[in-house]
Amino acid sequence: MKRRALLAACAAPALARAELTRRPITIIVPSAAGGPVDLLARMLAQGFQGLGAGSAVVENRTGGAGNIAIDLVRRAPADGATMLLIPAGNLTINPTLLRNLNLDIERDFAPVSVLATTPNVVLAGPALAARDIAGLVAAARAAPGRISYGSSGVGGQLHLLMELFRAQAGIDIQHVPYRGTTPALSDLLAGRIELLSSNLPVALPVVRDGRARALAITTPARSPFLPDVPTMQEAGFAGFDVTSWYGLVVPRATPAPVVEAITAASERVLRASENAPALAAQGLDILCEPPAVFTARLRRETTLWAQVIRERGITAE
Repeated sequence: MKRRALLAACAAPALARAELTRRPITIIVPSAAGGPVDLLARMLAQGFQGLGAGSAVVENRTGGAGNIAIDLVRRAPADGATMLLIPAGNLTINPTLLRNLNLDIERDFAPVSVLATTPNVVLAGPALAARDIAGLVAAARAAPGRISYGSSGVGGQLHLLMELFRAQAGIDIQHVPYRGTTPALSDLLAGRIELLSSNLPVALPVVRDGRARALAITTPARSPFLPDVPTMQEAGFAGFDVTSWYGLVVPRATPAPVVEAITAASERVLRASENAPALAAQGLDILCEPPAVFTARLRRETTLWAQVIRERGITAE
């Protein structure tokens, strides 16, 4: 196994160069310019050109909870020239939440790689006195329905994360959906809501300057950026693991050698000395998870969120 991995690693640059020169590459992202998805896509586009691609561009196709971008790529030719770089929730939540889409990720796409991950953080604003998760649970049980939490929108991963916590803790807290993280964070800091879950890059500035408190990290391991903040598992919620990640997929019928070449090329680009520090500065951990492991992640998380959606009665707006 180790020998095969070593041989594959040695062959990867040549394979990537051979496959990436065939056609101009377009990387579709479902968000506006700026932010981690766009950053990763632009790094890949520049890096792919350095590996011999004739051209590589990023197209920002926003709207429809990511589904405009999803539909564009699933209908594209399966030649490796059109890729979709997308956050976790759009792949693992949308098929259940938005049933009219007729979307089946395994049927419609070939996973290439989970490129990078970042922890999520449960944030408390100035309106909440609790200093940790145990204090939050106690406060919520003492005053059912009084504590409110914000999210970037109904059915997003950060909404479902809090609903999962709510169910496991057996507490009644109220959801206040916003149109994006920025207005939700503003209301948290102004004391209009008590809680907000966000990914680490959003949380870091307001935690470091003392405007909000990080109650817990939602991944199994603590973050080096917030080493004093316990995980949800340490706070008593065994198995709690909700990570924000960013994956690269292509149309389902893309030949396996092309998928393998893109996987190898993506890792080579992101781990390059000029890119890795920039990603770390954004709180992003380079993962480069291969297709088989990516597929298992998709199945596991799609099952989890489908259960949360059904049990909590969550419907799309």
